[in-house]
Amino acid sequence: MKYYLILLLLLISVSIGYSQQDPQYTQYMYNTQIINSGYIGSKDALGFGLLYRTQWAGFDGSPKTGSFTFNTPLGDHKRNALGVSIVSDKIGPSNNTVFVVDYAYSLILAENSRLSFGLKGGGDFLDIDYSRLNLADDNDPHFGQNVDKKVQPQVGAGIYYNTDRMYLGVSVPNFLNSKHYNSDNIDDVDAEVLAVDRLHYFLIAGYVFDISDNIKFKPATMFKWVSGSPLQADVSANFLFNEKFTLGAAYRWDAAISAMAGFQINNQLFIGMGYDFQTTDIEKYSDGSYEVFLRFDLFNKTERILTPRFF
Repeated sequence: MKYYLILLLLLISVSIGYSQQDPQYTQYMYNTQIINSGYIGSKDALGFGLLYRTQWAGFDGSPKTGSFTFNTPLGDHKRNALGVSIVSDKIGPSNNTVFVVDYAYSLILAENSRLSFGLKGGGDFLDIDYSRLNLADDNDPHFGQNVDKKVQPQVGAGIYYNTDRMYLGVSVPNFLNSKHYNSDNIDDVDAEVLAVDRLHYFLIAGYVFDISDNIKFKPATMFKWVSGSPLQADVSANFLFNEKFTLGAAYRWDAAISAMAGFQINNQLFIGMGYDFQTTDIEKYSDGSYEVFLRFDLFNKTERILTPRFF
C-alpha cells in the first residue's frame, strides 16, 4: 500500500477528530499509567514498563508505538507517588512523541484498599516529513511544508480505586484541545481544523476471582469515548496459573479479537505478548497487530508480594 493511503487514513482519524487519536493497546491492563495517572498511587513498588506495538503488520506506513513508564512511591507512608511516561507513535510520515510526568496522592481507605488521585503534565512533540509520501500533486500546498518539532502542552488527570482483588478508574489523559498544524499559508479555511486533539475519556475496571488454589481468573474492561466518535469497548478475560503463566483473550467491539500470554520470569520480571486479528476489512491488507510488554517491579520487601491482584 502507498503512503498516501496511510495519510488518508490518518486524516480521516485525526484531522476532523471523529475517531480515536491516542495509541491503541491490547494489554491496556498492564499499561495503565499511560491512560490513568492515578494508577501509580496503587503500587507499593518501584516499577518500570516497556511496550512495543506494531499495528496492521505488513501495511505500509502502519502505526508503530513504543512506550516507557517509570513510577515509584514517595516517603514511608506511600501516600505519594511519582512517575514518568514516554510514548512514541509513528504513523506513515508522522512521528509523535509524548513526554509527561505523573503524580498521585492516595487515600488509604482500609488495609488493602485505596483511592488515588493523579495528575499528569508534559508535552507533545510532532514531526511530519511529507517527502515520504507518494503525492498525486507534488505542489499541493497542504503538504508543502514539513512539521518540525511542533510542541503542544498536555495536562491530564485520573482517579483510581483498587483493592487486592479489583480496580476501577476514570481518567482524561489530556484536557487540552491542541491544534498541530499551522495553516496560515493555506487559503482553505477548513484546513485550520486539521489534527485537533479531542478529549479522550476512559473508564477501566477489573476483578480477580479464585478458581482454585493455583488458578485465578480476571475479567477486565475498558471503555473509551472521544467527542464525535462511537463509544469503544474492550472486554478481556485473563487466567493466571501458579502465579507464573498468564493466558487470555479480548474483544474490541467491531474492531478486533485478541490473544494474550505472559510469564513471570522471576520475582521482579514479567513479560507479556499479544496478537490482534482485525475483524474489519483492513485485515485483508495486513497480518494482524503484535504487541510485546516487559514489566519490572522492585519491592521493598525481600520476597515478592503474593496477592490475588495481577494488574
